[in-house]
Amino acid sequence: MTQPLVILVYERILPGSQLLNRFQDMGYRVLTLNDPRLLADTARREGPLLAVVDMPFNQADAARAITELRSSHETEHVPVIAIIPAGDKNLEQKAVESRATLVAHDTAILNHLDRFLDQALQLD
Repeated sequence: MTQPLVILVYERILPGSQLLNRFQDMGYRVLTLNDPRLLADTARREGPLLAVVDMPFNQADAARAITELRSSHETEHVPVIAIIPAGDKNLEQKAVESRATLVAHDTAILNHLDRFLDQALQLD
């Protein structure tokens, strides 16, 4: 059986590398991107179960990438977990406006990953 695919988009080593290891330990195949502008095209091509996007980026707009993913007929069904630094209201608002399925703080994502996955993957 094929392993389910998660696209993990991150620039910060923490929590990015920790999430990569955790997803692999859970039996997921993980495709990592360090440029959120590649998210929508990669999702169209690869057909992931889920996208996880760490919002802080120096040179790119992760919220715009999520909006593009969630606005395309081909990829609108892909759930997105947006990760923000705890207390960053600006990035939280951008994640919500981009139509991320779930917004999680970077301080909680690893400890509660199973719960976040369950919430993000629930069928509407």
